[in-house]
Amino acid sequence: MKQFLFIAFYVASLTAVAPAADAAQIKRACLASDRTAATRDRCSCIQRVANQALTRSDQKKVAKWFTDPHQAQELKMSQTARDDALWDRYRNFGQMAQAICS
Repeated sequence: MKQFLFIAFYVASLTAVAPAADAAQIKRACLASDRTAATRDRCSCIQRVANQALTRSDQKKVAKWFTDPHQAQELKMSQTARDDALWDRYRNFGQMAQAICS
Protein backbone atom coordinates (compact mmCIF):
# COMPACT_ATOMS: atom_id res chain seq x y z
CA MET A 1 0.00 0.00 0.00
CA LYS A 2 2.83 2.40 0.83
CA GLN A 3 4.45 1.67 -2.53
CA PHE A 4 1.18 2.40 -4.34
CA LEU A 5 0.77 5.71 -2.49
CA PHE A 6 4.37 6.64 -3.24
CA ILE A 7 3.89 5.91 -6.95
CA ALA A 8 0.60 7.81 -7.04
CA PHE A 9 2.21 10.80 -5.32
CA TYR A 10 5.23 10.64 -7.62
CA VAL A 11 3.09 10.55 -10.79
CA ALA A 12 0.89 13.38 -9.51
CA SER A 13 3.92 15.50 -8.72
CA LEU A 14 5.38 14.89 -12.18
CA THR A 15 2.25 16.11 -13.90
CA ALA A 16 1.96 19.12 -11.60
CA VAL A 17 5.60 20.19 -11.90
CA ALA A 18 6.61 19.22 -15.41
CA PRO A 19 4.08 19.79 -18.21
CA ALA A 20 6.40 17.97 -20.62
CA ALA A 21 5.82 14.81 -18.58
CA ASP A 22 2.27 14.76 -19.95
CA ALA A 23 3.67 13.32 -23.15
CA ALA A 24 3.92 9.84 -21.60
CA GLN A 25 0.59 9.59 -19.83
CA ILE A 26 -0.44 6.33 -21.48
CA LYS A 27 2.94 4.72 -20.81
CA ARG A 28 2.86 5.67 -17.13
CA ALA A 29 -0.71 4.43 -16.74
CA CYS A 30 0.19 1.21 -18.53
CA LEU A 31 3.20 0.57 -16.29
CA ALA A 32 1.21 1.37 -13.16
CA SER A 33 -1.60 -1.02 -14.15
CA ASP A 34 0.08 -4.06 -12.53
CA ARG A 35 -0.82 -6.24 -15.51
CA THR A 36 1.69 -8.98 -16.25
CA ALA A 37 1.82 -7.98 -19.93
CA ALA A 38 2.60 -4.36 -19.02
CA THR A 39 6.32 -4.45 -19.68
CA ARG A 40 8.38 -1.30 -20.22
CA ASP A 41 8.86 -2.16 -23.91
CA ARG A 42 5.17 -2.88 -24.52
CA CYS A 43 4.01 0.23 -22.64
CA SER A 44 6.52 2.33 -24.60
CA CYS A 45 5.17 0.88 -27.83
CA ILE A 46 1.59 1.61 -26.77
CA GLN A 47 2.63 5.20 -25.97
CA ARG A 48 4.16 5.61 -29.45
CA VAL A 49 0.89 4.40 -31.01
CA ALA A 50 -1.09 6.75 -28.75
CA ASN A 51 1.07 9.65 -29.93
CA GLN A 52 0.00 8.87 -33.49
CA ALA A 53 -3.66 8.03 -32.89
CA LEU A 54 -4.76 10.26 -30.00
CA THR A 55 -4.49 13.92 -29.11
CA ARG A 56 -2.90 14.91 -25.81
CA SER A 57 -6.36 15.62 -24.46
CA ASP A 58 -7.51 12.15 -25.56
CA GLN A 59 -4.45 10.58 -23.93
CA LYS A 60 -5.16 12.34 -20.66
CA LYS A 61 -8.68 10.96 -20.60
CA VAL A 62 -7.72 7.45 -21.79
CA ALA A 63 -4.89 7.18 -19.24
CA LYS A 64 -7.50 7.46 -16.48
CA TRP A 65 -9.28 4.42 -17.90
CA PHE A 66 -6.37 2.18 -16.86
CA THR A 67 -7.38 2.69 -13.22
CA ASP A 68 -11.11 3.24 -13.74
CA PRO A 69 -12.40 1.28 -16.77
CA HIS A 70 -15.95 2.29 -15.87
CA GLN A 71 -15.18 5.78 -17.23
CA ALA A 72 -14.58 4.20 -20.64
CA GLN A 73 -17.93 2.40 -20.45
CA GLU A 74 -19.68 5.65 -19.57
CA LEU A 75 -18.11 7.41 -22.56
CA LYS A 76 -19.00 4.49 -24.83
CA MET A 77 -22.64 4.68 -23.76
CA SER A 78 -22.78 8.47 -24.11
CA GLN A 79 -24.90 9.86 -26.91
CA THR A 80 -22.87 12.96 -27.74
CA ALA A 81 -21.06 13.33 -31.04
CA ARG A 82 -17.91 14.43 -29.20
CA ASP A 83 -17.85 11.27 -27.07
CA ASP A 84 -18.63 9.10 -30.11
CA ALA A 85 -15.67 10.63 -31.94
CA LEU A 86 -13.35 9.96 -29.00
CA TRP A 87 -14.61 6.39 -28.77
CA ASP A 88 -13.89 5.89 -32.49
CA ARG A 89 -10.36 7.27 -32.06
CA TYR A 90 -9.86 5.06 -29.01
CA ARG A 91 -11.00 1.92 -30.87
CA ASN A 92 -8.66 2.78 -33.73
CA PHE A 93 -5.82 3.30 -31.22
CA GLY A 94 -6.57 -0.06 -29.59
CA GLN A 95 -6.54 -1.90 -32.89
CA MET A 96 -3.28 -0.23 -33.94
CA ALA A 97 -1.64 -0.92 -30.57
CA GLN A 98 -2.67 -4.57 -30.68
CA ALA A 99 -1.34 -5.00 -34.21
CA ILE A 100 1.95 -3.19 -33.59
CA CYS A 101 2.77 -3.95 -29.95
CA SER A 102 1.68 -7.57 -29.55
